[in-house]
Amino acid sequence: MFGFLRRKKPATPDANEAPMQIDAPAVAAHVEAEAQIAAAEYTEAASIPSPAADTDRSGWLSRLKQGLSRTRGNLSTLFVGVKVDEALYEELETALLMSDAGVQTTQWLLDGLRERVRRDKLTDGQQVKEALRALIVEVLTPLEQAMDIDRALPMVMMITGVNGAGKTTSIGKLTRHLHRENKAVLLAAGDTFRAAAREQLAQWGSRNDVDVIAQEGGDPGAVAFDAVSAGRARATGVVIIDTAGRLPTQTHLMEELRKVRRVIGKAMPGAPHEVLLVLDGNTGQNMLAQVKAFDEAVQLTGLIVTKLDGTAKGGALAALAHTRRERPIPVYFIGVGEGIDDLQAFSAEEFASALID
Repeated sequence: MFGFLRRKKPATPDANEAPMQIDAPAVAAHVEAEAQIAAAEYTEAASIPSPAADTDRSGWLSRLKQGLSRTRGNLSTLFVGVKVDEALYEELETALLMSDAGVQTTQWLLDGLRERVRRDKLTDGQQVKEALRALIVEVLTPLEQAMDIDRALPMVMMITGVNGAGKTTSIGKLTRHLHRENKAVLLAAGDTFRAAAREQLAQWGSRNDVDVIAQEGGDPGAVAFDAVSAGRARATGVVIIDTAGRLPTQTHLMEELRKVRRVIGKAMPGAPHEVLLVLDGNTGQNMLAQVKAFDEAVQLTGLIVTKLDGTAKGGALAALAHTRRERPIPVYFIGVGEGIDDLQAFSAEEFASALID
């Protein structure tokens, strides 16, 4: 489900190991030596196809197209039996703006399209549509990157986002996919403010047969520290840390997020290795403001875009890619439904085709 990944020799978890009760001071005293021993077992990274890469993606592509049907309906119908003239460009401008591509990105796409029409002497509507699709692929391609899940032991992921974006559900789906990659996973319930969040994560842990580090009403930094320390002691492949949902305008909560990141770094130098922001695809242009705020707070390394099913705002990803050309943040995964397989690796080609084909 991850597409192509940079992989090392996977660590083999001890099947007989009993769940641990974490005592942070005791764990910290033994972590360094055990982590060095475990790390010595790893080989050099190599790029190989994921076992899931052979999976038939036709069903996924069908769901993606269905999810983006409202955006595609605004765009694709413009090119049927039309004359390539100024009226077409005006209608296309309106459709792109309605898809939440934004003014700057829309202008960039139209300028590029005009140039290609002139250069290649395009006169047919379908040719123009294909030229636009190619431009969308071009702008989205910098967002398409594989995640190296083996570059550290453990590889620590910190998951952030606003309330309701789908953070905890995305963590559960990621855990399932990582299991398919033969990775041992440890979860940390860093959202200590909502009991429901801890329970939801615990349910995902039970379904995936993985341990969850949690403290009722505890400090989220302490939970993160305990989880990373436990992951190092156990030589767990991946540690995923949930955090409380918050709005970028909640200054004190954003500061707490910075603290959690610092604490993770104290538990393991160089961690977190991935700081992922979960975005609700229905927020459209709000994505840009959220990415900016969270990136400034915790230095994002990747994005997960959820709930793309039924949205008319599929153009927002193009806007995100275009406005962040100097420092693109990869979209590792996108989701179009509640099913376990409805979270998949992002592909610029697939997404552009779902938008306009």
